[in-house]
Amino acid sequence: MPELPEVETVRRGLAPHLTGQIVTGVVVRQPRLRWPVPEELAAQLPGQTIRRVERRAKYLLLRTEAGTAIVHLGMTGRLRLLSAHAPLQKHDHVDLMLASGQCLRFNDSRRFGAVLWTAEPPEQHPLLRTLGPEPFDAAFSGAYLRQRAQGRTPAVKTFIMDNHVVVGVGNIYANEALFAAGISPLRPAGQIAEAECDRLAVAIQEILAEAIRQGGTTLRDFIGGDGEPGYFQQSLRVYNRHGLPCTACGEPIQRCRIGQRATYYCPHCQR
Repeated sequence: MPELPEVETVRRGLAPHLTGQIVTGVVVRQPRLRWPVPEELAAQLPGQTIRRVERRAKYLLLRTEAGTAIVHLGMTGRLRLLSAHAPLQKHDHVDLMLASGQCLRFNDSRRFGAVLWTAEPPEQHPLLRTLGPEPFDAAFSGAYLRQRAQGRTPAVKTFIMDNHVVVGVGNIYANEALFAAGISPLRPAGQIAEAECDRLAVAIQEILAEAIRQGGTTLRDFIGGDGEPGYFQQSLRVYNRHGLPCTACGEPIQRCRIGQRATYYCPHCQR
């Protein structure tokens, strides 16, 4: 599933080509995605100029004067900028036709993604309004994590993956950040000390920033907005390395399940 670095990579790849473009039409071939494609998308988006391409959590926002198209890639969604006459592929569900003669095409084999529309400020949309801070916002810090963790008994890995706490820390990056901070993913969130929260906040920011710099992590379906794979998988230190030696101490990486998600850690380096 694309996580924050992958979605930010797509945003950075598409933004220079979409900003300032006029949408001339919307083609919906399959409206039954994770949530139905609203009829307002085809009614209100044509004729609008895309002013900005932004990201909130794992949602891409195409802002216009009339409203905002909200795109979520789900597990297998892809956005490609193609010629308007490019042959269709299986699972090509939605096209945004552009005055440049190109189209932004949404493809999603599993249909867990979404293409939505809101005429209101997107921050007020039900899917976005309860989200926690972005990991690069000033509001996100070790002190913030410590305050939110007070009295919380779930495992710290589950805690930092909660989008109401902080957005964008998906499974891959939660594993990597906890390793970088030297914190066991099994520990209850409320037992993480202040200094450890400081280390964890910094680790989350550094891991995500490096993943963005490398274009995300390609494990199965993800390719960036420029059609290139992400390369952060070459920097993974614990994720998907069960039984391999820890890059810091040489002990075998362990694997367990926390909240139904595969979890990787070094029991020697992470306490």
